[in-house]
This record gives sequence, structure tokens and C-alpha cells, in this order.
Amino acid sequence: MSETMADFEKEIEASFRPIKEGDVVDGTVTAVDEEAAWLDINYHAQGIVKKANFSDDPAFNMQSVKVGDSLKATVIAADDGEGNVALSVKDAAKAIAWETVQKYLDEGTVIPVKIGGIVNKGVIAYVEGLRGFIPASHLAIGYVEDTNEFLGKDVEAKVITVDPAKNRLVLSVKEVLFQKRREDREAKINAVVPGSILEGKVDSLKPYGAFIDLGDGVSGLVHISQIAHKRIEAPGEVLKEGQDVKVKVLKVADGKISLSIKQADENANSERPQRGDRGDRAPRRRDNNGPTSYKEEGNATTGLGALLKDIKL
Repeated sequence: MSETMADFEKEIEASFRPIKEGDVVDGTVTAVDEEAAWLDINYHAQGIVKKANFSDDPAFNMQSVKVGDSLKATVIAADDGEGNVALSVKDAAKAIAWETVQKYLDEGTVIPVKIGGIVNKGVIAYVEGLRGFIPASHLAIGYVEDTNEFLGKDVEAKVITVDPAKNRLVLSVKEVLFQKRREDREAKINAVVPGSILEGKVDSLKPYGAFIDLGDGVSGLVHISQIAHKRIEAPGEVLKEGQDVKVKVLKVADGKISLSIKQADENANSERPQRGDRGDRAPRRRDNNGPTSYKEEGNATTGLGALLKDIKL
């Protein structure tokens, strides 16, 4: 009984503790309507949070607040003129929110957001109740002419700038799109099976070999030593850009594909030709002496860096 009385006395004492502007208090929601919520803050007066003091997000709805919810709030007035303690949930939440978005930035987290407004040179989206800005240049990979097309859309974005002192939060949709593009290409590259024979088109010629477009955004490199059975000084001696070729996949590793035209030709010659199928390739003459010395001038594989070479960030 003495412990119960002691607890009761503590509650009485707490209810008459001094409360001043700027204090952060814990409360439990006891009532909610369309304009405000009332909180039991273990004080002789109840706390009240007006709708405007819940969030800066214009999409916020009081229906999301439920009786029994536990909230942290900052005291903005010890007496609102009606005997209540005026509170602000958004002020108390801002410090936590800035810590959260900083974590999103540090960890490269992809977050879903809704475009809630159009401003000069970009759009507005809210993250953890904070107003975030997405520049028009970061809404898509390409050029965005009309930002109004994005109003109300749900998108995925990354945090790229966090500055609580200047109340500045910047997001990027483009970073997420680039990430998905890279992941998609990596998946396609990893799906290529070593030893398989593929059809492709010569995309470009380099001193050290030829890049072959395999379709669906995937390409690989045929090293100069894997182009022909005879020794050649330059890929252009036997290949031209736009030419259709068959290649054998030699290796797929670390996002790189190494190909061989020469070994694809050997596979074709080892198979019995079908009647009427003479192929589109000109016959290749095998040099019995094989390739002689060759100076290495490049890698025999190509990676995502080459695949993304034409993309301007």
C-alpha cells in the first residue's frame, strides 16, 4: 500500500511540475477530431496538438492518428488560452527525422516518396515529415521538360543532400533509375552461359579487338587474337561495324563477357552442314601456322563501364 501511495504521490508531483516552451514531453492520445488531438501528458492540464502542428506534409490526415497512440511532442505554449498545453509533434519529430534521413544518405537507402508539389526547377516530396526537393535534372535519366507530369506520382528516390542547419533536403530519382539499370544489365550479363554460341553485331572496332552487341543492352569483347585463324594486325582487316557475326562465349566474370569469333567458326565447321544452309559468312581460311607473336594492348573482356560509356550522368 505504501508503494502504491508513493507512486500516486509521484504522479501528483509530476502533474504539477513546471512546463515551459521548448520542453519535449511524452503523451498518449485520448481523443482525436479533424482539427486536433488531445494528449494525456501526465500533467494537470491536457496537451493539444493542432493538425498544422503534426506535419508539414499537405497530404497529412488526422485519421492516421489513433486513440492510444504514444507521441513525443514539443511544448510551444504552456497555456493555449483555453487551459491546454499547446504541443507540436512535428517539432519534436524533426530532430529524429534529420537523423533518419542522414542514415538514408549514409546507407544509400532507396525510399518511396510521393510528388506533392511543383516548384521552380523541380518538385517537392516529403520524407519523414521533412520537405525534400527533387531537381528537375534528377527526376529522370533523360531531360524533363514538364515537371507537372510528375505531380501526384509515387516514385523511388535516394537522399543526396542533408543539411539541417539550412533546412535543406535534396533527393534524386535518377540515382535509383541508374542503379536499377546497372542491376538489370548485370543480371543479363550473368545470365550469359559460357560455351554458348550467340549471334551479334559488330558495334565498334578498337586496336585490341571488336565490341559485339549481343542485343538487349548486353555486349562483349572479341580480343584481336580471337577474331580470325590467321594473324591480323587490326580487327578492321576482317570485320566492319554493323556486320553480323556469330561468337562463342569464352568467359563471364565480374560483369565482363569475353567472346571468340574464331572458336564459334570452329564449332560451326565441326558440325555437319544442313542441306541448303550455307550460312551468311564468307568462308574463313585457316592458317596452319597460327597466330605468331602479339603485343597485348587491351583487355579481352568488357565490363559495365564500357556498357555505360554512352550514358551521360
